[in-house]
Amino acid sequence: MDVNNDTETDNVQLSLEHVSFNYLDAQIALKDITFSCRKGEKIAFLGANGCGKSTLQKILSGLIFPTTGRFMISGKEVNEKLLEDTGFNFWFRKRVGFIFQHSDAQLFSSSVREEIAFGPMQLGLAQDEVCQRVEDILNMLAITDLADRPPYKLSGGEKKKVAIASVLVMNPDILILDEPTNGLDPRTQRWLINLLYQLGQAGKTIIMATHQLNIVPEIADRVIVFNEQHEIAAEGSPAGILTNRDLLLQVNLIDPDFHAHWSHGGLQIHYHNPAALKR
Repeated sequence: MDVNNDTETDNVQLSLEHVSFNYLDAQIALKDITFSCRKGEKIAFLGANGCGKSTLQKILSGLIFPTTGRFMISGKEVNEKLLEDTGFNFWFRKRVGFIFQHSDAQLFSSSVREEIAFGPMQLGLAQDEVCQRVEDILNMLAITDLADRPPYKLSGGEKKKVAIASVLVMNPDILILDEPTNGLDPRTQRWLINLLYQLGQAGKTIIMATHQLNIVPEIADRVIVFNEQHEIAAEGSPAGILTNRDLLLQVNLIDPDFHAHWSHGGLQIHYHNPAALKR
């Protein structure tokens, strides 16, 4: 299949049409999911554990495929047969980058430099270009000092930076991140939020699943909420979703002590019961 015409990337977008997914034991993970994402949009997925967010992100990354329904990118349906086509696989992998929740599932090379170089090498780029891309991304993320260290000896925050570098070096149009701030210290969390903001400003499409409600206004234009029946329960602006206490309670994202309101300073979260802060 000829997909080498890059003019198609001018309108990169993702869409799902009535997508459902069942695991082999017939367990339902997603039920009748329909939504679309415009180029440059920043979307946050919210939902309780087990609602299907991670499964959906794997479908969007071409790692698994819908049981029923269709997943489209730039008007092309993505399915297992099509991804077996070398040309389409190459086209898709250049455009969609997935950052796993647990960095250890993503990192496998003997050094950080080799880890970051792996993706561009698979694209068949010239050695000089691969080396230049690696140096550029090391400098961009300020991790040059990690270049010759083995990933397994890095801290959690350092591993996350390397995992992100190994995807950004491919310069994808679409970034998909599964709970990217999970387990990070506050400084690294802030670094990541600032990076996502800058990437969004640069026109990247960002789709991120998170449980951290307080960061959503900084990283999302639109929020899609999943219920525990594996369906989309609601979608809207961060302000509209995060101040809808009844909705958040219904989908098990907050407890009864949680309250939020929107002010000129942004989202304000507080608890009626101060003891809740210690949970």
